Amino acid sequence: MAEIIQKDGTWIFDGDALRLTPGRDKNVSLLRRTLGELTVPLQALAGISFEQGRKAGRLRLRLRDGADPLLQATGGKLAEPNDPYQLTVESDRYGVAEYLADEVRNALLLDEVPSGPVAGYLLPGPALPLSVSAGDGTASFDGEHVRLDWNWKTEDAKAAAGARSLALGDITGVEWHPSAGLENGYLRFAVRGAPTKAPPKYDPNSVELWGFKKDPLMALVAAAVQVRLPHPASAPPPEPVKELPSAAEADHDALLRRLRELGELHRSGVLTDEEFSLAKQAVLKRM
Repeated sequence: MAEIIQKDGTWIFDGDALRLTPGRDKNVSLLRRTLGELTVPLQALAGISFEQGRKAGRLRLRLRDGADPLLQATGGKLAEPNDPYQLTVESDRYGVAEYLADEVRNALLLDEVPSGPVAGYLLPGPALPLSVSAGDGTASFDGEHVRLDWNWKTEDAKAAAGARSLALGDITGVEWHPSAGLENGYLRFAVRGAPTKAPPKYDPNSVELWGFKKDPLMALVAAAVQVRLPHPASAPPPEPVKELPSAAEADHDALLRRLRELGELHRSGVLTDEEFSLAKQAVLKRM
């Protein structure tokens, strides 16, 4: 067994899994403290690295694509302080960190764990029930329904319809995006039969986020829903897109049809030889 205890947290590896426990230091992010202890099975890992710095180093886990619903729902957009798969290491514990990293690497080699994508989630997602208030609303999830309640900061047009209750069976996707610069973030639910292109500020299936302390907690709601949706690897392949004819091709086809129509009119006697010849020449010039 390999173990490292730091102010930032404790990592313990027993050969089959890594147990990640956030520290109690005031600098540990609210998201990590709320998420709590994580058990990451060896099969979910694609690799581990340790980076040394002058004053502190950093252990980093790399998970296999599709193994963790939190990473899936956030698209890898979690900032470093909120990333549960990183641990700040004090300089006097560099040797311990290197030893733990070597133990994990050796286990990955011995067990011949592939580094490619997985076909199903290997982590369970955040515990339920879950309720988070941030931005212009509160998102709650009990495993069957997502409830969105609005606050006094919600846009009137969005709040007018009242609280939203979304059945899990009607949700086809979920996405969390942090605020960046002047662009606000959001927690957005894709709902079957209710497509929308409205900005989160007006979308009744979205919570708008403004970059405050509790915003990252909405990522936990996203992960809790994500793990209960069909895994991306199980989704049927998209149907091939049929290429539409170009404008030139469409025009050419229309002219050919016109020639056939003129020929039929000529054969039936509606057009004289001279009329048919003039009309045919006009069509051929356009081709």
